[in-house]
Amino acid sequence: MARGADGRRTARVTWPLVTDLLPQTHDRSSIAARRDRLRALAIERDLDAIVVTGLVNVRYLTGFTGSNAALLVRPDGADILATDGRYTTQAGAEVPDVDLLVVRACAQALAGKAAQKGATRLGFESHLVTVDGHAALQAATAEHRVTELVSVGAAVEALRMIKDGAEIEALREACSIADRALAALLGAGGLRPGRSEREVGRDLDNRMLELGAEAVSFETIVAAGAHSAIPHHRPSDAVLAVGDFVKLDFGATFAGYHSDMTRTFVLGPPADWQREIYELVATAQRLGRAALTVGASVVEVDAAARAPITAAGHGAAFSHGLGHGVGLEIHEAPALSASGAGRLETDMAVTVEPGVYLAGRGGVRIEDTLVVGTDGPDLLTLTSKELVAL
Repeated sequence: MARGADGRRTARVTWPLVTDLLPQTHDRSSIAARRDRLRALAIERDLDAIVVTGLVNVRYLTGFTGSNAALLVRPDGADILATDGRYTTQAGAEVPDVDLLVVRACAQALAGKAAQKGATRLGFESHLVTVDGHAALQAATAEHRVTELVSVGAAVEALRMIKDGAEIEALREACSIADRALAALLGAGGLRPGRSEREVGRDLDNRMLELGAEAVSFETIVAAGAHSAIPHHRPSDAVLAVGDFVKLDFGATFAGYHSDMTRTFVLGPPADWQREIYELVATAQRLGRAALTVGASVVEVDAAARAPITAAGHGAAFSHGLGHGVGLEIHEAPALSASGAGRLETDMAVTVEPGVYLAGRGGVRIEDTLVVGTDGPDLLTLTSKELVAL
């Protein structure tokens, strides 16, 4: 205890350092290994360096979470993270193993640095850089030498499709938070006639935050009655009523990684038509999960789940792809759909979410987040998929 000016004893408050409040979510060696994978690509394509400008990609490769940054990845390992003066302390805490350049125009400064060091072939993220941004990169490199800007396309996003152990554990915790929040909502009677869609959504969001989510993954979908036939309905003041399907599509974010889960309930005893389409979607979802095998094409996985719905005459009522990758963004590659491309690989994290939507009546979607594995998919969202009547 300390004494104030009047001689009274007062409690001494010790404030935490800013660096103590910053997230320390991943093993630095895991993140360094991600940069090494991009470094190998640079060597393979005979690039002198790659400028990474997408903020999500910068976070993936460094752990940095600020709102202005770019990263220079070099074959010799002399990588540089650039950000502005607002984030000097944060960058030092989050990325202690990469050289830091404090500057406002991050990408241009890094391109200039690369050119100054003799780079003649500089990779850049052409799918993210604007026309004006490309001109700025050209101007920055022209000051030192003629440097060819070479598109690497979505190279980092391709790396992000395969999750490492730290990423999978973050996804698992995000899914666990969502599971526990839904259980708490149901246990408290929070899904009942008389509440509005908006009330239920806010209740579920708050429970995820209270359980440790840093944010919700996206705007929570609560769709009751006829609204449940709208795949991406936004919660409204519509009141839940006996006989309604209630579709909840939601997720939690933990350490930057997103979960995604959909469950559909019925308020009161289900009608025959509700049981019929629920069981149909449950069958499709089960077949989709079983199709998640290493080497399977994304088109084949989509087709496996879509087949029973089409055979039942509801093909037109399943109006979206079967699923998508999930990670630092809620929608990532690969896309599980009839128009998708590629094959599944070990440690891809994806959703499986078939649905049947009957306009004016109601709809069902059942969705899980899973990780592809050699011994079958690892199910991360564990809430029961049995039809529950509340």
